[in-house]
Amino acid sequence: MTNVVRISVRNLVEYVYRSGSIESGFRTATTMTEGTRIHQFIQKGYRAQDEKEVFIETEIPVEDFVVRVDGRCDGLLKDGDSITIDEIKSTVHALDEIQENTHPVHWAQAIFYGYIYAGNHDLSKVTIQLTYVQAKSLEQKQFRRVMTYQEMESFVYEVTRKYADFLKVKIKHKIARNKSSKALEFPFETYREGQRKLAGAVYKTIVDKKTLFASASTGIGKTISTIFPAVKAIGEGKLEKIFYLTAKTITRTAAEEAFRLLIDHGLDIKVLTITAKDKICFQEETICTSLDCPFANGFYDRINEAVIDILENEKMMNRGIIELYARKHRVCPFEFSIELAYAVDAVICDYNYIFDPRVSLKRLMEEQKKKTAILVDEAHNLVDRAREMYSAEIHKSNFLQLKREFKKTSLAATAKAINDHLLQVKKSEEYLRKDLDKELVELLKTFIMEAEVELIKMDHELLLDTYFAAQTFVKIAEVYNNQFVTYVDVQKSEVKLKLFCLDPSEQILKMGKGFKARVFFSATLSPADYYKDLLGGQSDDYVISIPSPFARENTEVIIQPLSTRYRDREKTMEPMIHFFKELLDKQEGNFLIFFPSYPYMRNAYEQFTDNYPEVSTIIQDVGMSEVEREDFLAEFNSGRAERLIGFAVLGGIFSEGVDLKDDRLQGVIVVGVGMPQIGFERNIMKDYFQSVGKNGFDYAYVYPGMNKVLQAGGRLIRSDSDTGVIALVDDRFLQRKYQKLLPYEWLHYRVGM
Repeated sequence: MTNVVRISVRNLVEYVYRSGSIESGFRTATTMTEGTRIHQFIQKGYRAQDEKEVFIETEIPVEDFVVRVDGRCDGLLKDGDSITIDEIKSTVHALDEIQENTHPVHWAQAIFYGYIYAGNHDLSKVTIQLTYVQAKSLEQKQFRRVMTYQEMESFVYEVTRKYADFLKVKIKHKIARNKSSKALEFPFETYREGQRKLAGAVYKTIVDKKTLFASASTGIGKTISTIFPAVKAIGEGKLEKIFYLTAKTITRTAAEEAFRLLIDHGLDIKVLTITAKDKICFQEETICTSLDCPFANGFYDRINEAVIDILENEKMMNRGIIELYARKHRVCPFEFSIELAYAVDAVICDYNYIFDPRVSLKRLMEEQKKKTAILVDEAHNLVDRAREMYSAEIHKSNFLQLKREFKKTSLAATAKAINDHLLQVKKSEEYLRKDLDKELVELLKTFIMEAEVELIKMDHELLLDTYFAAQTFVKIAEVYNNQFVTYVDVQKSEVKLKLFCLDPSEQILKMGKGFKARVFFSATLSPADYYKDLLGGQSDDYVISIPSPFARENTEVIIQPLSTRYRDREKTMEPMIHFFKELLDKQEGNFLIFFPSYPYMRNAYEQFTDNYPEVSTIIQDVGMSEVEREDFLAEFNSGRAERLIGFAVLGGIFSEGVDLKDDRLQGVIVVGVGMPQIGFERNIMKDYFQSVGKNGFDYAYVYPGMNKVLQAGGRLIRSDSDTGVIALVDDRFLQRKYQKLLPYEWLHYRVGM
């Protein structure tokens, strides 16, 4: 059977012709852009007989496989029987800096198009044309070559053979991967109760090309129950790639362990974990220029060899392995990871690599997406994370400073125009509006072009930061709709204007489209309608809820009806501290106590330690490093001579995804209903959801808050041998609204001690 590999012309030639250095983000993204505006400007000048955006494809046999290439030709210019292939490129550089052979990759792309079109239409020759356009002035410069079909064919086959070295490695692995995944068995002797049901639902979702919302209680083994059926789908030819998305390091580690377990049971698979750029960068400062970083200088000259080397020798490519090979081949470890993301079978990464329009892996073609499943772990976190991804803001002070620093330049004039516009917004006192400020967006587009010109000449931190903020603002403006609002925050002379995403559902749905299957899962995807609504759910999506596999009797639940409302906290602090000690005296073992805020936690901690200095305690701090987090959790060990009481924050790093099994944790106390602090943005959200027929207060405050409570309580029972007590401190837990949100296994509570 002949192996067929599909790739776009652009991706193929960029793989072969990569050379040079990584420069800071704007250079990589925009020095040679294919902006829609520029393309449309050139294409408007085409004649009636000419064609634009012409889709073409062909198959190229190489050794024992076939490369199916496709792409869109910018322009097809017709003069009788004569055909010209027009490839349009825009640049912020002056056109006199570009000579005929400055960019071989552009010729390669156009020649491929010429070869495919000539072959499909039985032409003996075509004209290849490169049209360069200066983005600001729209000045044009063109280069032409007349090439015979035989010349183009020889060129295309030579380029494709260079790509074949990578293909050989990939195809050889694919055969072994499919064989091993088909033979793979579940890595445990038996399924836990509910585990087979979840795994079956995930597999069916993939086969049916659907979306699944799965609420599966803590301890069921969600990680292996989602990864295993996805791997089996690969073996059955139903899938080619898996993205396992998560927001936290600890859940990333759980995914790595699941894949490693499957590898130990015979699976041959390539798994990559993407580590954030600022964490994996080898340099003290993350400055991606050839002058500042030896791993950026000449990156593309060495990256192909690095990719092939690691693929031939490694299965699990976590941070340590990536760093090892990055040093060996002297390549940027982060960009190395991004290149590998397109080549491996499974990628463990943050949500933003799929859902953030500014960060997402843009080279994933639609054809690849059709064979890819996304598994979204702790999916309840995606709601607020998505709001951040689809929001953008700019600050007046940055443009004022740039106007002063870049005097007598076009940039200064543009920065002044934006500064003046924001001053007018401030004077208008229209601080909340539904419509988009289109005038500001156009000013920012001009600023972006001017900034690119200056950034090519120099490194300037404020300009680069403001440039990225403007880019983000313009990009979010493109998706701005009635699920957004614009608001202005004025603090003395500072003016912040923000595009605020109230409801991210439409954007999440849009970014997830094209993938074969999407699985959103969490222990606390409740209420189901709320999360399905905000995560872009549709009426025909699959929904499943799996209760806890552990005996209800393993957990003792107590509700202590004290008010933890802000106005009552001082009054109820003493009885609350007394309740803690009374409960601790009756229940042995380590406890975690969760609070809705750092100040409340610190106040309670100080009063508790003053009253009971003999009790061993530990407290969460703001901005803890990964080492500090690990040290905090390591204190909860089974070999302690005395019990430990940990004070932590609801919704923080220790209230989700933490496994303290067996006798490492015997009790959890949750103080308050987790409600977010009442504030301007939350109130805007409340009003919006109320206006579209939802319960605005519940959507903005109650549901997000109770999710934190359920997550914190879920730290207690992690296996069928775990037992302990969950105490809920707040009188609102006795109200019907909050009772309805408690899981079944907590409803056998008793009130007070």
